[in-house]
Amino acid sequence: MADDMALVEADFDNAKHGEAIVSLLDHYAQERMGIGRPLSDDVKKRLVPGLRAHPTAFAFLALLAKEPVGVIICFRGFSTFQARPVVNIHDFCVKRPFRGRRIGRELLQRVEARARRLGCSRITLEVREDNERALHLYESDGFEGQRSRDGRPRTLFLEKSLHAKTPA
Repeated sequence: MADDMALVEADFDNAKHGEAIVSLLDHYAQERMGIGRPLSDDVKKRLVPGLRAHPTAFAFLALLAKEPVGVIICFRGFSTFQARPVVNIHDFCVKRPFRGRRIGRELLQRVEARARRLGCSRITLEVREDNERALHLYESDGFEGQRSRDGRPRTLFLEKSLHAKTPA
C-alpha cells in the first residue's frame, strides 16, 4: 500500500465521508458493471441517511492523498444454519485509475478482519460473471463460486424488483 494511502472506517455522520461514499457509488453506478448511468439526485440525497439508519451497515473508504478512491459497503446478517453472523459485501468500488494497486485487496482484508471480530461464519457477495477482474480478485482472496467446499452446486443470488408496475 502506498505511503499516502489511508483505509478508514466510514463515519456516516461525517459529511466528508458521506460525500465520498456518494461520489464513489455514483462513479461505480455509471460503469458497465454498475447500472450504466448516474445515481438519481433522490438516491444521492437518501443514500447516506439510509446507511446511517440501517443498524448493521458499515463501510470502509480508501483515501489516496486524502482523495477518496475506493469504498466497500457491507451489512451484517445471520446464518440460521450456522447460528452465527455473516457479512455481505453489498457494494465495492475502486476508481478505475487506481485499480491494480492492491487497494481492493486491502479493503477486502479490512472487511475480513471485521467479520472475524464479529464471529462471522462467512462473507458473501454478488458479482457479475463477466466481471473477470473482480472474480480474479475474489477467487485469489479465497471466495468460491462455482462449487462450494462440499462439492454442491453454487448458490445463485436472484432478485425480484418491487418497483411499482404501471397498469397495462
